[in-house]
Amino acid sequence: MKTSLGPVTLLYPHPMLIIGTYDAEGRPDAMAAAWGGICSSDPPCVAFSVQKSRYTYTNLRETGACTVNIPSSAHVAEADFFGIASGRDTDKFKACGLTPLPSPHVHAPSIEEFPVVLCCRIINTVEIGVHVQFIAEILDVLVDDAVMGEDGKPDMEKISPLIYDSLRREYRNVGGYAGKAFSAGLAFKS
Repeated sequence: MKTSLGPVTLLYPHPMLIIGTYDAEGRPDAMAAAWGGICSSDPPCVAFSVQKSRYTYTNLRETGACTVNIPSSAHVAEADFFGIASGRDTDKFKACGLTPLPSPHVHAPSIEEFPVVLCCRIINTVEIGVHVQFIAEILDVLVDDAVMGEDGKPDMEKISPLIYDSLRREYRNVGGYAGKAFSAGLAFKS
């Protein structure tokens, strides 16, 4: 038996993304976005949704560039702050003690303390209800050496990315290894 919840924003997991932009005066800003994820593999793209009323919306429209920063669970308070304060009247970086760095590939700030940064340029937008979905081509991914695995790839457990539970309004950590992709299901292939 299953319980009907109706049309709610439920999808597990919601990645906790921090969108970095510069405003018209060149000041760094960042906002939390949980409505997002990879949307294309060729070209590599990420999509995320922003309400038109947000300061970041204007920044994205003006610059056409952003970083998508993935915070670790060690920075849950800072990541949450980026979602509850506005860059219109608050220097969020100064308030929470994080360091904005210029991205080497796009006109947008990255967050030094966050282990993964996607450097992106906006290539399309789609209006959906109260949100505008930004589709951004990933030009480069920067990963802190401290979270790299022995195989030379980012280690999700070392990154410890935040995920968002929209119904409970809480942040969670990612669980452990469950199985090898494109391999675990081979037992059912005839």
